[in-house]
Amino acid sequence: MKYAKNILETIGNTPLVQLNSVTKEIDALVLAKVETFNPGNSIKDRMALKMVEDAEADGRLKPGGTIIEGTSGNTGMGLALAAIIKGYKCIFVMSDKQSKEKMDILRAVGAEVIVCPTNVEPTDPRSYYSVSKRLGEETPNSWYVNQYDNPSNALTHYEQTGPEIWEQTDGKITHFVVGVGTGGTISGTAKYLKEKNPNIKIWGIDTYGSVFKKYHETGIFDENEIYPYITEGIGEDILPKNVDFSLIDGFTKVTDKDAAVYTRKIAKEEGIFVGNSAGSAIKGLLQLKEHFTKDDVVVVLFHDHGSRYVGKMFNDDWMRDRGFLEEEIKTAADLVKNHSENPLVAAQTEELVSHAIERMRDFKISQIPVKDVNGFVGSIDESVLLHNFIADKNIADKPIKDIMGKPYPIVKLSAKLEAISKLITKENQAVLVALENGSHQIITKYDIISAM
Repeated sequence: MKYAKNILETIGNTPLVQLNSVTKEIDALVLAKVETFNPGNSIKDRMALKMVEDAEADGRLKPGGTIIEGTSGNTGMGLALAAIIKGYKCIFVMSDKQSKEKMDILRAVGAEVIVCPTNVEPTDPRSYYSVSKRLGEETPNSWYVNQYDNPSNALTHYEQTGPEIWEQTDGKITHFVVGVGTGGTISGTAKYLKEKNPNIKIWGIDTYGSVFKKYHETGIFDENEIYPYITEGIGEDILPKNVDFSLIDGFTKVTDKDAAVYTRKIAKEEGIFVGNSAGSAIKGLLQLKEHFTKDDVVVVLFHDHGSRYVGKMFNDDWMRDRGFLEEEIKTAADLVKNHSENPLVAAQTEELVSHAIERMRDFKISQIPVKDVNGFVGSIDESVLLHNFIADKNIADKPIKDIMGKPYPIVKLSAKLEAISKLITKENQAVLVALENGSHQIITKYDIISAM
């Protein structure tokens, strides 16, 4: 009989799958190392188990202990599986930009999850780096994993991932392309592959808001490169010890939008349901296409599973809210279709200014058209309110007609985007759209910018 004695014995030996559609612009043979076949659905299962076993061996992790780690979710899952089998507790610290699915999955396997703000410095006591380190110091019989600097991370991929890829490609691999976060995957795999063939090129995929690419090219750690980004699993605002820049031939950066769009493309065009960093890797691969020839064998690594991003990249509303959904916006009808069922928020000429202020606050809007019995006769916006309030503190008790501006232009549903954008000026903050049922909707500067 052939069976695993426990779930940990199923880690590794993931398949290589040829990509055909999303890489059709590339002449080379492109093979994806699909790490979702690991039991925790990500490549992090490999190094999680290795780090646990190494910590057990040298006494850092003792029987009945608590495993503590800062994680984007996947390392936590791998550690949680090891903890279940080996009898440990887990406390994981995550940043609030990580998907809800990742947090829920970790709780489902018995871990305690602590969520920290993303937009703080790594040294800030609220950051997930600082909180996880502090918990490791304060919790009795605990072990702080620190995957960023833990040498077992990169060693895992030197011992496992690199040899698997070399064997699966029969030594014919010419390029390895992978997203870089903690640095363990790219560094450990690169070390093994370059020992086998120094001519193999190693490309790291970075994201905007991360320091890796500039540091690799200049040796400068530029804090101006650091700002919040949406892409999960790659990029850093620190330099983990596991990143061996000497083994990496180059980096390319991928935008949040491209990462999200290509994550969806992989699922729809290849039938491979993988996560956010896979989208980054494929877009990065396309950005590097001039480096590949028809005789090359390019291996790109897919880190984790798409189920962890169902509420994000695979959710149309989430994509649309961030301007990531590839919708062609040409007319007024396209701009208002997502809120055409909502009634237009308007005000009457005889209402008090305080009523308009309250409506703006309740609906979180910046401008309101004004009506009388004959139709639209004026408008009011936050800049007008501010200007009048400075001149007269009692403005809230006056009728709207006393301070309203000109009425907004009214266009048909067929009006072109270019024509609408010309109507919105410093003096005119919005445009009204006449709907087929006789009602109206509003288009603001924000709507125009979102459609760009």
